[in-house]
Amino acid sequence: MTHEIKNLVELIWKAQQQGVKSVLATVVALEGSSYRRPGVRMLIQENGETFGAISGGCVEKEVERQAQFVLKMDIPKMMTYDGRFRLGCEGLIYILIEPANISKEIKFQFDAEFSQRSAFRSESFYSMEEGTNQAFGSQFYLSGKRYTLREGFTASDELECFKQNFSPLFQLYLFGAEHDTVRLCKAAADLGWQVTVVASADEAKTKAFFEGANEFITPTFEMLDVSPIDNQTAVMLMTHSFNKDVQYLLALAHTIPAYFGVLGPRHRRERVLEKALDFNPELSVDFLERLHGPAGINIGAESAEEIAVSILAEILSVIRNQKPVQLKEKSGKIHE
Repeated sequence: MTHEIKNLVELIWKAQQQGVKSVLATVVALEGSSYRRPGVRMLIQENGETFGAISGGCVEKEVERQAQFVLKMDIPKMMTYDGRFRLGCEGLIYILIEPANISKEIKFQFDAEFSQRSAFRSESFYSMEEGTNQAFGSQFYLSGKRYTLREGFTASDELECFKQNFSPLFQLYLFGAEHDTVRLCKAAADLGWQVTVVASADEAKTKAFFEGANEFITPTFEMLDVSPIDNQTAVMLMTHSFNKDVQYLLALAHTIPAYFGVLGPRHRRERVLEKALDFNPELSVDFLERLHGPAGINIGAESAEEIAVSILAEILSVIRNQKPVQLKEKSGKIHE
C-alpha cells in the first residue's frame, strides 16, 4: 500500500504542475467480498488519465463517471457499488471520491517520509449514504503532523472514519550481479519495493544494468553499511561465488531482516554455513535458523524469471505469515 501512495502523490503533484486537476477515489468500507480490500485507491484526472484500480475492473468505469462531478464542482462525494446483483465483485463497496491537492509543504513531507522510510497513517471521513458533503475527506499524519488533501478541510466526529496505517517502504537487498539478479530486481520493483543491488567492484556492472534498481553499490565486505537493513527488508544472497557468499553472510550476521534467502541447492548452503562458522564460531543459532535456503517456493521454476517468481512468493508468504497453499484448497475467505 505504501508504494501506491508514493506513486499517487507523484502523479497528483506532476498533474498540478501542468494545471491538471485530480480526484482521489478510496474504498473506505466493504460489505461482503471484493477483488481488493478497503484502503485501495484510484486517481482520476480531468485530462482523462486514470491510475490505479479499486477492483478487478468492474467498478472503475462507474467511478470515473461519478468523478466528473467532483472534478467540476470541487465537492467530495460518496458512491456505492453493489456487486451482489452484477457479475464481478460480490460485495457492497463504499467509495469516497474527493478533490486531491498537494501543497509544496505536503509534497516535501511525503518525500521525507518515503526517503527516511518512516511509517505514517491516514484517516478518511465519510458517510454510509451516497451524496455530497464538504465534510467528507482525507487527512494524513506525517511525522506526527496533520496534512489534508483539500485546503480548509476539517474532520468531523459525526462521520464514519476509515483509518489506515502505512509501513515504511519495503526494500530488497540483492547481493550479486548475475542474470537472475537482474530478473529478480525488475520483478521486485514491479511490486513497488525499493531495491538495492550490492556487487563487488570486479563485477564491471552499473546501475543501468538492473532495471528497477534504486541503488547500485560496490562496497568492500569490510565497508558494507548494513544499518539500513531492518524488519521491513528482505535480503537475498545470490552471488554465484562461494567465497563471496561466505563473506557477505559474515558481514550480515548481526542484521535482523524480515527475510534472508540464500540461492542454490541445500548442500551448497550447508557448505557456506560451515565455512562461515569456521571464520566466526560465535554466529548465533537464531541467525542461522532464519536463513531460507534454497530460497523460493517449489513451483518447478527453471528460468531466471520463474525463479524470481518463486523467491518473491516465498518472501511474501514469510512477511505476511502465510503458508503457501493452492487457493482452491483453502477454506473460508481468500483475504482473512
